[in-house]
Amino acid sequence: MTEKPEILEVKERILAEQNADAEELRGKLTAKGLFFVNLMASPGAGKTTLLTRTVRKLEERGFRVGVMEADVDSDVDALRIREETGARVIQLHTGGSCHMDADMTARGIERFGTDGLDILFLENIGNLVCPAEFDVGAHLKVMILSVPEGDDKPLKYPLMFEVSDMLLINKIDAAPIFDFDFEACAARARERNPRIEIHRLSALTGEGIDAWVEALAGRVAEFRKNR
Repeated sequence: MTEKPEILEVKERILAEQNADAEELRGKLTAKGLFFVNLMASPGAGKTTLLTRTVRKLEERGFRVGVMEADVDSDVDALRIREETGARVIQLHTGGSCHMDADMTARGIERFGTDGLDILFLENIGNLVCPAEFDVGAHLKVMILSVPEGDDKPLKYPLMFEVSDMLLINKIDAAPIFDFDFEACAARARERNPRIEIHRLSALTGEGIDAWVEALAGRVAEFRKNR
């Protein structure tokens, strides 16, 4: 009888190793008192516009904010963040990869530096699939879903909703144009993740931004209390 070949689940092993790297990075940032946010969304969902408004609001509250912009190529978003907020920014190029992982993030943070920062944002690569699989060592995972994308996305991209701590439903100013059911979207998201915190806002008009920033500041305060 022919002996069966050994089977090695490569993906599981790789994810286990990278999860260990993420925990190590999270521990280092916690020790330094730096709160790290992983911001994820589809292309065009409004990540950069929302981030720009958020950084300005946080700076008004006295927070010192840094931003890491991840992209396959270009530095458009990094330049925009720096010009519109004055915050410290670094552009990370992934060389074609559709996500950031813990090792890439750690190397970016090492190059960027953490001195003089209270909050660090990673604007992850724009898609709802790959970034959901990789823990980058963040203390808070935030995803943006824009109204034009539709209220069915929790059904189509369940993992992203399962791993996210917060869901920001953006572009609510466009709701009259699109057939978007807010209650159905929230129910579908909570089926996947009962603990997910949901905020409705418009990065364009500013509606709902204060409530989101207040919630974020509360998370930072909780982090500082428990570290």
